Amino acid sequence: MNKFIAVLMACLTFAALAAAADLTGAGATFPYPLYAQWADSYKKLTGVGLNYQSIGSGGGIAQIKARTVDFGASDAPLTKAELDAAGLVQFPMIVGGVVPVVNLEGIAPGALKLSPAVLADIYLGVVKKWNDPAIAALNPGLALPTRDITVVHRADGSGTTWIFTNYLDKVSPAWHGKVGCGKEVAWPAGVGGKGNEGVAAYVQRIKGSVGYVEYAYALQNKLTHILLQNRAGVFVAPTQATFQAAAAGADWSAAPGLYVVLTDQPGDASWPITGASFVLIHREQQDAARAKSLLDFFAWCFADGDAAASHLDYVPMPDDVVALVESVWGAEVKSAGAAIWK
Repeated sequence: MNKFIAVLMACLTFAALAAAADLTGAGATFPYPLYAQWADSYKKLTGVGLNYQSIGSGGGIAQIKARTVDFGASDAPLTKAELDAAGLVQFPMIVGGVVPVVNLEGIAPGALKLSPAVLADIYLGVVKKWNDPAIAALNPGLALPTRDITVVHRADGSGTTWIFTNYLDKVSPAWHGKVGCGKEVAWPAGVGGKGNEGVAAYVQRIKGSVGYVEYAYALQNKLTHILLQNRAGVFVAPTQATFQAAAAGADWSAAPGLYVVLTDQPGDASWPITGASFVLIHREQQDAARAKSLLDFFAWCFADGDAAASHLDYVPMPDDVVALVESVWGAEVKSAGAAIWK
């Protein structure tokens, strides 16, 4: 019996040490499918796991500020002033697209075209039916139902919402005047779902609905995406190539705090609602070894995670941006005054 107890205690101690070594993060649902895949691969390779809570960007920002996780994740970048006030460093991990999706019987993916103005008017509650003349004019020959439009939006503080409303704020004066841009806004119409997961579930369930999700959720849930008219006047589909086109002109090196917004970018091939997903960590780390383990994980994601990112239709960060990010780690992330990344 004593031998059994000793073995049991040893196993429990090992399990506790393994759990303590696992990294913790919380925030954006936008990158969650990729973070889950990266975490699984990295644990098989190194034994270091990642417990990531997909709770929305607002929750991720709150948790990293409270130091209850090793990192926060947000699709809404913080300004340099916000970062400095909280003692945080931010850096982009991937680029992806926010995609309007619909549940319309008989309408195939990519068959329905929407303009920026019409999309904004749908979310403003001005365009209420799918056969509205404004939609019909964009889709000659498409059999549009007489069904009412049910708008679906996020119910939680969300970076996906920030990207979506940032876009609408740029392209619609009416949206700018009535709603604006934010992780949470006063929605003029619709029902709210929690997380990209919740919005996807509502759109799947409600006939005649329209929602917005990160593209991986549209693919995983077999949702019907639209074609959206971009700044160049071209109707484009959401793909890794169109997200990459939107991100191509970004100058990360000139952005204080790596604050870059990728919505409504120029170019015939650019997807209009593109955004980066950011990681937030404390500039001053309390545990140097744990912080090094965290940066090792992110460095592995940059170096060896491109295939997984591409498979899920995210855009990996270019080599020059990765080099810039790692230089920020070396210069700004410290413990007791000593650099952690060398």
